[in-house]
Amino acid sequence: MSNAASTTPTARRFIKRQEVETITGLSCTEIYRRVAADNFPKQVTLGPKCVVWVEAEVLAWCDARIAENRAVA
Repeated sequence: MSNAASTTPTARRFIKRQEVETITGLSCTEIYRRVAADNFPKQVTLGPKCVVWVEAEVLAWCDARIAENRAVA
C-alpha cells in the first residue's frame, strides 16, 4: 500500500468560491463571468449545491496573469 501512495500524483486541494475570491481579488460575479468567457478555470461540481475549484488551477491562473503583466512592463 505504501508503494501506491508514493506513486500517487501531486495531491489536489479543492477550494470554495470564497477562497477563490480571496486568492484572486475577484468578485463572485466576475469569477462566473470569466468562467463563462473561458478566461478562468472552470469549477468542479461535487453535488447539486456544491461546486469547488482546483487550487492549483487557480494559482496557475494567477501566475499567468503576473507573467503577462511583467512581460508588458
